[in-house]
Amino acid sequence: MTFRDRAHAGVLLAKELAAYRGDPNALILALPRGGVVVGYELSVALHLPLEVFLTRKLRTVNNPDCAIGAVSETGALYVNQEALGTFQLSSEDIEELVLGEEGELRRQRALYRQGRPLSALANRTVILVDDGIATGATLFATITSMAALSPRRVIVAIPVAPQETGARIRPLVDQCLILTTPEPFSTVGALYTEFEPVTDSQVLALLEAAHRECAKPPSLSWI
Repeated sequence: MTFRDRAHAGVLLAKELAAYRGDPNALILALPRGGVVVGYELSVALHLPLEVFLTRKLRTVNNPDCAIGAVSETGALYVNQEALGTFQLSSEDIEELVLGEEGELRRQRALYRQGRPLSALANRTVILVDDGIATGATLFATITSMAALSPRRVIVAIPVAPQETGARIRPLVDQCLILTTPEPFSTVGALYTEFEPVTDSQVLALLEAAHRECAKPPSLSWI
């Protein structure tokens, strides 16, 4: 399976999650930036509110393409133990990498939320969305964050992931929907015909558009 673009992937995910359409206790948490494009399609199709959850990959200067872990806006930390051993990083090294991402987390929080706090998640159904995962570092940190926020159900909705990563996610959440798990896996972008970078302005526009759509009465038509 391949996707035309992130919007196409979102439409396909929405069809699989039709049971949650209009659920007053459900909301979509998208991982920016690419996940917001996917999440917008889910928000419109399922008539559910869309918000962002902020998580940043931890990368070393010498190996910027390899995420050795991730830290979330709530401070939840995920570290890939295999990568930790490979790059021989100490706990002090990890702390330094975390500190290096805190500024960007603050910037994104101020920009994307415009001063609003994250909605309360207690006793709600949370649908976590991204445009795809490889190592899954940001998603694992996000899932770890959910424990302190007490949602009733956590659902992961992802267009593409490696089989091994998907298998590690499933026991951690209430439902895990991955549309395709190609083997061998190369990159997330290889499964998309169009996979251009998403900008901050696009994220803001989609969040605002989703808010407007969610304020309207739900449409009787289905995707």
